[in-house]
Amino acid sequence: MGHDDHGYWRIVVEDKLREGEVEGDYFEEFNYLQNFDKGDENPDLDALFKKMDDEYWEPGEDEYLKDPNVFAEELYNSIFGSDRGLIRQKEDGVEDECLDDIPDAQTRYEAWKACQKDKNDGKLPPIDIIDDGSDPDHLTFVDDPVWRKRVLEKKPPLKYWEYLIKGRKAWERKYSPGIPHQGRVRVYFHTPEGPLERVPAWATYVLPDPDKSRMSAIFWDPPIEELHVWRNASPVVSRSLRIYECHVGISGKEPKIASFNEFTSKVTNMFAVSSRFGTPEDFKRLVDNAHGLGLLVIMDVVQSHAASDEMNGLAKFDGANDCYFHRGKRGHHKGWHTRMFKYGEYEVIRFLLSNLKWWVEEYHVDGFQFHSVTSMLYTHNGFAEFHEGLDDYCNQYVDRDALLYLILANEMLHQLKPEIITIAEDVTLYPGLCEPIDQGGLGFDYYVSISPSVMWLELIENVADDSWSMNQIAETLSLSCSQHKGKGLVYAENHGQSIAGGKSLAEVLFNYNHHNEYSSSGPSSIRRGLSLLKMIRLITLSLGGSAYLNFMGNEFGHPEYVEFPKSRNQYSLEHAVRRWDLLDSGQHSQLAAFDMDLMSLEEENSILKCPPATIMLTDDTSKVIVYKRGNLLYAFNFNPRKSFDKFSIQLNETGEYKILLDSDELAYGGLGRRSSEAKSILTMPARSKGSLHNLVLAMPSQSAQVYKLSRIWDPFESL
Repeated sequence: MGHDDHGYWRIVVEDKLREGEVEGDYFEEFNYLQNFDKGDENPDLDALFKKMDDEYWEPGEDEYLKDPNVFAEELYNSIFGSDRGLIRQKEDGVEDECLDDIPDAQTRYEAWKACQKDKNDGKLPPIDIIDDGSDPDHLTFVDDPVWRKRVLEKKPPLKYWEYLIKGRKAWERKYSPGIPHQGRVRVYFHTPEGPLERVPAWATYVLPDPDKSRMSAIFWDPPIEELHVWRNASPVVSRSLRIYECHVGISGKEPKIASFNEFTSKVTNMFAVSSRFGTPEDFKRLVDNAHGLGLLVIMDVVQSHAASDEMNGLAKFDGANDCYFHRGKRGHHKGWHTRMFKYGEYEVIRFLLSNLKWWVEEYHVDGFQFHSVTSMLYTHNGFAEFHEGLDDYCNQYVDRDALLYLILANEMLHQLKPEIITIAEDVTLYPGLCEPIDQGGLGFDYYVSISPSVMWLELIENVADDSWSMNQIAETLSLSCSQHKGKGLVYAENHGQSIAGGKSLAEVLFNYNHHNEYSSSGPSSIRRGLSLLKMIRLITLSLGGSAYLNFMGNEFGHPEYVEFPKSRNQYSLEHAVRRWDLLDSGQHSQLAAFDMDLMSLEEENSILKCPPATIMLTDDTSKVIVYKRGNLLYAFNFNPRKSFDKFSIQLNETGEYKILLDSDELAYGGLGRRSSEAKSILTMPARSKGSLHNLVLAMPSQSAQVYKLSRIWDPFESL
């Protein structure tokens, strides 16, 4: 037991000698050269590494990896001998001698191969030697390209080697571990105020005790055969970022806490990590499988505040009120009654940075969404008006230590993994949030724009359909896309509108009540909700941001809130469920079909990577919004009653526009009112050259269409 240069204490728990065993050398290490009940002798390292090689490499692989040419030469010599059977050394010098009855090289090779096959049961590297007859001393080596690629990409399993050197099984035969695998650990303090019991601050796996009265750290040190072996590298970051936000524990279709393993086989991404969902190896398997499917894994990480729980959390960890957190009012969040970190303290910085690095190195995650950055940046936790410009961001309420910590975290993460993605959830849009660190910014790759989701819920709940402002919609979404150099992450709804008593848009639009039934199930009500949900998704993605997020289940309009079991609901599992059965038929399956085609449209046209849109028309009278982004044209008619058979749009370009997506299609639950219309539309030339050209669109009520300019020409060239 001792403390380091910073005054922090550490305890070393030694393994215990088993009954009947004798203590060996202080540096005693077991290995597989001896039997498990031996090992006190110094190991023969050469023999040990040879055994490791023999157990890991297939025949010929190790030699081939070291040097393919040398391996081929050694293979040749083993067949024909180093003198090739043509030269004999004599005492009086070297004499060429023609040897009688020596078979040709190919014959000798075939004989050798047959002999080796008998000796090695056919376990030979797939390499053949070909004699083309042009040179009796020259042979061509031909290997299997699939085998060669696998060998060249093969990397030694370091974990396996470490365990082999230590000889864990042999060690555990002689010693009982001081803390065995899955052993429960807690820390006890003797303080002037009395004894304290805590979960270790650096615990990597925590579970409730069997009686549920408290939590304990779990020492996770599984045997080698139970360790997850990584098979897939992180995929290359795609051209655009589309996030499917999930919560593992409520991802199942049955009222229970879903597991990592169930989630891995049935869903596609992750939102939160909890020991209630499974073991560390289970989570590794989830991440690995996601990578194999080409999916990035981004975690929601909370370093902005911590629970005030003293028994199982960090609050008053050593008995003092300022171990990790500020004292007094500054140490408590003004709205959530949680504790606020002292970001200027060395141990707090070390603790938080190590946490980020651990998720990247141990679990191979590809990025982080930093939760509630606003509460970190300001001592008032964001509970203030922001209307004075830079004066709101450059005053005594900015927590400079927190600001520097976020810069340091981004710098470390991008050095550790250059392709990593960091997202800041900050409602105040702090200046420089997504600017490079070397230019004075905080270094985030994206920021979360909550304005669109707030606007949509406000309009749906409080404003009649025919009173919606097209200017408000266009301005709100355009601002999200243009701020911070187009690095806004937008969503129509995220977990906040489904969890903790919030409402999803579908719950409001479909009038879903607490009996899991539709309060207003008339066709017109359902059609209205379905139409608006499709339009909201399309315009939010295409006009609003540079990245897009959707919460698990909202793609098919999950019509009720979800809630994890907790004390306020008597730990009920009733709402810890996602209604995947709704995908079988009806408006939910139709909405899911539209969302799938919307994702395909974005992937094929890289919508989110295009520059901000050019607004061509926002008309509060007709309830029409038209804009261009990239090479696509978007037309929205939010009017709840009026359709337009011939709505004219003025364009600079002339040519042919092809329709790519129509929210009114029957497959999406629409009325198919454009089914008789042509799939391509030609611009109409103006009377004089140089004037704008007209594109006449059919725009059914509460529907949206996406067009692509497929062909350009100048109609005046033939005049």
